[in-house]
Amino acid sequence: MIPKARVVIPSPPLSLLLIFLLFFSSANAAAFNNLTTIPFNDGYSPLFGDSNVVRSPDGNGVRLNLDRFSGSGFVSSNMYKYGFFSARIKLPSAYTAGICVAFYTSNGDVFEKTHDELDFEFLGNIPGKPWRFQTNLYGNGSTHRGREERYRLWFDPSKEFHRYSILWTAKNIIFYIDEVPIREVIRNEEMGADYPSKPMSLYATIWDASDWATSGGKYKVNYKYAPFVSEYKDLAIEGCSVNPIQELSGGDACSEKLDKLEAQDYATVTPRRRLAMRRFRQRFMYYSYCYDTLRYPISPPECVIDPAERMRFKDTGRLRFGGSHRRHSKLRSRTSTPVVEDDQAD
Repeated sequence: MIPKARVVIPSPPLSLLLIFLLFFSSANAAAFNNLTTIPFNDGYSPLFGDSNVVRSPDGNGVRLNLDRFSGSGFVSSNMYKYGFFSARIKLPSAYTAGICVAFYTSNGDVFEKTHDELDFEFLGNIPGKPWRFQTNLYGNGSTHRGREERYRLWFDPSKEFHRYSILWTAKNIIFYIDEVPIREVIRNEEMGADYPSKPMSLYATIWDASDWATSGGKYKVNYKYAPFVSEYKDLAIEGCSVNPIQELSGGDACSEKLDKLEAQDYATVTPRRRLAMRRFRQRFMYYSYCYDTLRYPISPPECVIDPAERMRFKDTGRLRFGGSHRRHSKLRSRTSTPVVEDDQAD
């Protein structure tokens, strides 16, 4: 009996994929062109490193600087019970190893032991290598169950502004880059309190993460290239502003705004968007906790395992070809969480 050959469907060539993603972004830009932006002085305030928080002349944007004395950050003036959080961001250029630029939502200042969080984290860059970044989520203080995925970008984020967005509803979470959804988490009963559900603020920070950000700490921040500058403009938030101390979350006070949020075009991954997301993840995702059976012998309940995708990953959750990773403790001001090291290999 002649054994059947296994058919392997190759990934699309990178050039064709880039053309597809660029075309998809331009064709779907209308959904993101009508966002209501909030001037920086009206909706945000410095978080730390006040002297390194530089407002734009028109008041609509801000620059965050990192120098040898301090990083910097800002936070939204209000907390929101679900929302769409978005900004056009340009990252530092040249040698940026060891730097972490984060754009995220959190309530750690209010719920210290049971905080929720949704992250974009950009992990520094060695010149000549593609930028790496990760998305992550925590619910109810579940920092020992990090849900990080790591990716490469299909463009240089230091050359021009790109829009990064986080949609958070009672039903799902979607991370967007420009108009391309790169990750969706759909809420289910098994997630329980691990699904973020308490009011959160929007944050942006730049800081020295030399001990873990680039190649697991191999490459440090070199202040010869300081100051390192990340820029933000067209900041937009759509959601229900609430006082987290009062019992308003999820009640009638928010129902109208939440219905409006869930009715927005960006709140749904259409078939066309799902195709773009699938192609992005096939080409640019190089680590997923859902396939990391060393950390999670039983896959977390929100994971949807794709058998074809599963074949591409080792039991470490990393791609079978290129790079390696180990578990590591990422030190933060609020929590200590497991992350995956990145050796910047292609």
